[in-house]
Amino acid sequence: MVKLAYKLMELVALSLGLPADRFHGFFKDQTSYIRLNHYNPYPSPSPSPHLALGLGIHQDSGVLTILNEDDVGGLEVKRKTDGEWVQVKSTPDAYIINIGDNTQVWTNDEYESVEHREVVNSERERFSIAFFLHASSYTMVEPLEELTSEQNPAKNRAYSWGKFIAHKKWSDFQKLSVENVQISHLTDFRISK
Repeated sequence: MVKLAYKLMELVALSLGLPADRFHGFFKDQTSYIRLNHYNPYPSPSPSPHLALGLGIHQDSGVLTILNEDDVGGLEVKRKTDGEWVQVKSTPDAYIINIGDNTQVWTNDEYESVEHREVVNSERERFSIAFFLHASSYTMVEPLEELTSEQNPAKNRAYSWGKFIAHKKWSDFQKLSVENVQISHLTDFRISK
């Protein structure tokens, strides 16, 4: 998974006119992990099983996610044009790749992290395996200087990845009064320039 993730980040770099290895330095002591997910079927009968969530609305905060899911499916992405939820078709022997917030910031919004959720099935259990590529904990996440200019200023402020992830894991997000916590909702991990 790490080799595949690095290759994907090389392709992102090349697509932006950057050297293939531009992102490599962020992963010397990467903090990636794999999560195995099991979703029980939503109890029937139910008037709205499509409203049962296995995992609520969120964006992946790291670099990217490589997802393998079974044929049951359940991943939905929020379409930016109209805010509608669209089911991602499960494809045998294929991975689903989600861009994370770190990549969105590094690329100065050229690549975007998408809101998504997991909806459970009313009849069948569901399994998925997700690999999360994360930078080294000491990484400063900020728009790459090669992708910013006077005409295209930085769209995000710099923040410490390690401080952000620690804050996210230990915070009580209920106090923030937001449904979908974004990097812009938290301020004490930001480093001002």
